[in-house]
Amino acid sequence: MESFAEIVGIGPGGVISIVGGGGKTSLMFHLARQLAYAGKRVLTTTTTKILIPSAEQSETLLVSQDPQVILRQARAHGCAGVHVSAVSSYLPHTDKLQGFPPEAIRTFEDSGLFDWVVVEADGAARKPLKAPAAHEPVIPENTSIVVALAGLEVLGRPLGEEMVFRSELAGELMQLSPGETITVPALARLLAHPSGAFKGAPAQARRFVFLNKADSPQMQEEGAAVALQLSGASPPVVEAVMVGQLLQGISVHRVYAVEKP
Repeated sequence: MESFAEIVGIGPGGVISIVGGGGKTSLMFHLARQLAYAGKRVLTTTTTKILIPSAEQSETLLVSQDPQVILRQARAHGCAGVHVSAVSSYLPHTDKLQGFPPEAIRTFEDSGLFDWVVVEADGAARKPLKAPAAHEPVIPENTSIVVALAGLEVLGRPLGEEMVFRSELAGELMQLSPGETITVPALARLLAHPSGAFKGAPAQARRFVFLNKADSPQMQEEGAAVALQLSGASPPVVEAVMVGQLLQGISVHRVYAVEKP
């Protein structure tokens, strides 16, 4: 089975921003591990907030509000195949860490210390699906790849805050009223909408969807149906849709490429 990095065709370096529903942190750290195993120098960080990583997720956590301090600390870990994480501060009385403004991501990339900077650029309150508010997501302008996540477990469930973060906004994009069933076409509409999953993505960024929680044949079939809907969008909104799961790593069951006109 191909790795996520091979499927996306990740090149020598750049910035990857991860947005959308639950699973972003898992994807970020699993991807960083894949890239580090391939000999890349990887920085994981956020433009929002993340939970404190476990030692398994990231052995090295650098903390400073000054990006230059982060870079000085990172130079001590700068050999090939190394993965470090960086945040600006611990948030008191929480288990979360504060990230950096988008311009700091540019500083990290321009430093030349990292091949890849992987950024969690959105928050979803651990819900499998979300619609972005006016200030979301926080995608750095130098992002080269954007990956949008959505959890397939929302299908067949009623639209509400239990499963969908900012469900009122999501309903407007999906053309659903509160309590109505989330269907395959409705989920595809949210992912394809200009104010949906890829809101604020830089024009030059390559775009991919990862449909998470495809842990049964039925879920895999429903993921394929969502991918089919997205493939019919005009103009195309993504390069490819991946159907998989992130429980123990990045498992991609199927990849649905979207042909350009």
